Amino acid sequence: MFDDFLIRAALAGVGLSLATGPLGAFVVWRRMAYFGDATAHAAILGVALALATDLPITLGTLVVSAAMALTVAGLAARGWAMDTTLGVLAHSALAFGLVAVSFFPMVRTDLSAWLFGDILAVSKTELALVWAGGAVVAALIAWRWQALLTATLNEDLAHASGIHPGRERLVLVLALALTVAVALKVVGALLIAAMLIIPAAAARGIARSPEAMALGAVAIGATASLAGLRLSLWQDTPAGPSIIVAAAAVFVLAAGFGRMRRQG
Repeated sequence: MFDDFLIRAALAGVGLSLATGPLGAFVVWRRMAYFGDATAHAAILGVALALATDLPITLGTLVVSAAMALTVAGLAARGWAMDTTLGVLAHSALAFGLVAVSFFPMVRTDLSAWLFGDILAVSKTELALVWAGGAVVAALIAWRWQALLTATLNEDLAHASGIHPGRERLVLVLALALTVAVALKVVGALLIAAMLIIPAAAARGIARSPEAMALGAVAIGATASLAGLRLSLWQDTPAGPSIIVAAAAVFVLAAGFGRMRRQG
């Protein structure tokens, strides 16, 4: 029989995959990996904001992550050199967050949980938040799927079809901020981008359509979560990084399978 905390951890990983799978597909297609990093790193500043104002941690991280995502999207629309800008914002947000958190001695020993996640300590309330957030993100992307896909493939075609690319970009920005807020407890600020990118990149190597890639990313993310938890229990390794290791292993297998299929 599994212990209750293991069941909650497994359900949290699967629930998070509902959001990171389809959203990660768009992150890969749009080459928004660094964008995801900047938003995730800002989550630590959100933790400090929540502690300073007695807000729930999830709400604080959501507010700051959304602010960072909107800032980055606004700068991109104005033609800023995004590689340099994102590098500055990502690392600055993380540094400011770490410095701000240091003013709260009670959380210093627990800082690694915010950086690398603590999925084994997910409570029933946090589990409900993960599933609610994952369901909202999945439903939002499903609702805007065709418009998001068209805007991603060709903005001129999107305009001709009556689709506003800026609006679809905003949908992704808000979905990314919500995903960061609910993922912080599971995999931590430093590994959120990996959970977005690696399952989607693995699914791309074996999928034959955009829809198959998004669904495949969900399945791979869920599988990696369960396998990572098993590895963590077996070898007594950190749960969050173990999930990413499992996802990376699936990526290697998928890449090899995709290469063999193309050669065949």
